[in-house]
Amino acid sequence: MQLINHRSVPASIEATWAALNDPETLKACIPGCESVERASDHEFKVAMTARVGPVSAKFNGKIALSDVVPPSSYRMSFEGQGGAVGFARGEAKVALVAEDGGTRIDYSATAQVGGKLAQVGSRLIDAAASKVADDFFGRLVERLGGEARAARPPAVLSPTLRWRLALAIAIIVAVALYWLLRRA
Repeated sequence: MQLINHRSVPASIEATWAALNDPETLKACIPGCESVERASDHEFKVAMTARVGPVSAKFNGKIALSDVVPPSSYRMSFEGQGGAVGFARGEAKVALVAEDGGTRIDYSATAQVGGKLAQVGSRLIDAAASKVADDFFGRLVERLGGEARAARPPAVLSPTLRWRLALAIAIIVAVALYWLLRRA
């Protein structure tokens, strides 16, 4: 999975940098986050619950920062274990750029998942990752004194695309029900 985007926040680079490195802010902004603890200057321990399609699990993991250039950029490595559900690991590059009235956060992330989580399918995983990123940055913007906005305008679906999307969702639900009932 690869995710590349940027978000604008209504705060200075210094305030944005401080927020992105504050365990309490991270806990408040990461969807499903139960705890963020600083293990060292550049490492955090994280516990969170995540849901991707029919799969939900509690993940325990760590985030390690490298190539740190305060207050403008760093590289973030992350890994998490979700027990029988599987694992997630990856890397992100984050850069802060001053812009009119605030800061633009440029980010690119790559990740891989394994176990039952990988069986859900890449489209659901990509959609879930994109939603987590949107929710995180929406909460960060609100916390830094702005108004949360979507990263991109909502798409307008044609009737044909709606029908295809409804069919795809019905198939996913049927497979998920089969998978859940088969285990019972």
